[in-house]
Amino acid sequence: MSSDQRFTRITSTGQVKTIAGGSTNIGPSRITYIQAKGNSAGQLELRNSSDNSGALLFQAHFGTEGLDIYVPGNGIRFDTTIHATISGTGSVTLGYTG
Repeated sequence: MSSDQRFTRITSTGQVKTIAGGSTNIGPSRITYIQAKGNSAGQLELRNSSDNSGALLFQAHFGTEGLDIYVPGNGIRFDTTIHATISGTGSVTLGYTG
């Protein structure tokens, strides 16, 4: 049995790519893991969209403790692509399938 689990790192707001600094957008997928570097006023939003206008599927506010979430079940389903809005943190790591 093989796994299609992958990871990517993002450092700024925009459409999420398959690898940090890459040019390929993540297509339909499921987010299974979310980690963000701690900061006094961190925020992360994930939308089912190529821009900031799509359906908001995940939102978190966090402090210096950071964020470390294993999403239960099959993860958060993004039907099209993923747009991330991040602030107050240096980086976010996302685990995904698809």
